[in-house]
Amino acid sequence: MTAFPCSDARRAAYGTLLRQSPGETPPSLAAIVDAAWPVLHPTGVSWLGFYRHRPVENDLVLECCRDRPACSPIGLHGVCGQAHRSGRTRIVHDVEVLGSDYVACDPADRSEIVIPCRGRGPGGTWIDYVLDLDSRRLAAFSDEDDRSLRRFLVGWGLDPRHEGDALVDGEASGRE
Repeated sequence: MTAFPCSDARRAAYGTLLRQSPGETPPSLAAIVDAAWPVLHPTGVSWLGFYRHRPVENDLVLECCRDRPACSPIGLHGVCGQAHRSGRTRIVHDVEVLGSDYVACDPADRSEIVIPCRGRGPGGTWIDYVLDLDSRRLAAFSDEDDRSLRRFLVGWGLDPRHEGDALVDGEASGRE
C-alpha cells in the first residue's frame, strides 16, 4: 500500500508549528500537544500524544494527549513499544495488518506514525518518550511526515532518536 504524500495543508501545518517553536526554553509536553493539536487535527490527525518510558516497569505510560483519552499504561509490544525499542520511527499504513501487535485505543483509527524521542528531565537526566499520531484514514502518514515531525520535535526542545530509516509497516523505508 502506498502512503498518500503529505498534503499541502499538513505541510503548511508543520510550517506553522516550526514558526511557533519556543526557542531556548522547551515547554512542557502538554504545552507541545496543546500547540500541535489545533494545527494538525484539521489535516486528518485524529489523536496525538506522548508516552513516557518507565524503565523500572519497562512499559510506556501516557504523559499527555489530545483529544480523547487513550490506553495507559501500554507494554512494549505495540507500535509505540516497537518504535521505542528500535529507536526508529514506525509508520503503519493499515493498523489492521498488525493483529495483536496493535494496541487499539480507538477502533476508528486506521493508520499511525510513532517517533521515538527524548527530553531532559529533572537534574538534566534524559527521559525517553514516543510521539504518537493516529488518523482515521488509511496510509495517512509518510516519510515526509516523519521528517517534518522530527524538525518540529527539535524546534520544541526534544531530541528525536534516529537509529535508521523509518519502519513502514515493518519494512525499512529506504529513504536517505
